[in-house]
Amino acid sequence: MAWWMIAALCAFYVKGLCGFANTLVFSTILSFGSSNLMITPVELLLGFPTNLIIAWRERRSVQWSLCIPLIALMLAGNIPGLFLLKNTDSGKLKIFFGFVIVLIGIKMLAREYFPKKAKESKVLLAVIGILSGVLSGMYGIGAMMAAYVGRVTKDSRAFKANMCAVFIVENIFRIFLYAATGILTWRTVSFSALLYPAMFAGLFAGIKSGNMMNEGAVKKLVIVMLILSGGALVLNNL
Repeated sequence: MAWWMIAALCAFYVKGLCGFANTLVFSTILSFGSSNLMITPVELLLGFPTNLIIAWRERRSVQWSLCIPLIALMLAGNIPGLFLLKNTDSGKLKIFFGFVIVLIGIKMLAREYFPKKAKESKVLLAVIGILSGVLSGMYGIGAMMAAYVGRVTKDSRAFKANMCAVFIVENIFRIFLYAATGILTWRTVSFSALLYPAMFAGLFAGIKSGNMMNEGAVKKLVIVMLILSGGALVLNNL
């Protein structure tokens, strides 16, 4: 339990600070000793209220013309992602997860050094949306979507607002989907409830830190740590 509380504290500190990457941090810390069938639904129940809080705080920056297509595409990708989660070998999932972390981390790090705002592309939107939905159904990961949203929003407030607005709808869909397929159980719900104090502590500490620290430098450090963690996860499961 102590390790899960540490994971929740660290993951949602990053969420409060950057608006994303909580799933990557949470899953990376716990995947060395726990099953994705337990990690993913627990993180979902922890992440849902944080998305509500951040989206409400930044509600004036929500761009529905961006959010609505992403929501539709992510929901379409959730269903195949869920069946992969239930029916794929856990070791292979963790290796794949590690590669995903590394590749996304490299992409995110490159964007920190080349932050030019890009135009929206319908083709890129479709690809990113579907793949984000698959990865979200499997692990709850939305970092691929973060890479896209970061390209087409003007500042960090707009980035956080639109990311969390999309995740609110996606989280509700996955909660019902996981419950219907037996992935989400009362045991998972009760276990998640025990982690709420650590989650809220991390979230509000991250939000507070975001108002005081250089967000760019912190994001780069988090990304580098994710890349290293992803590589270690691959090596540990080969």
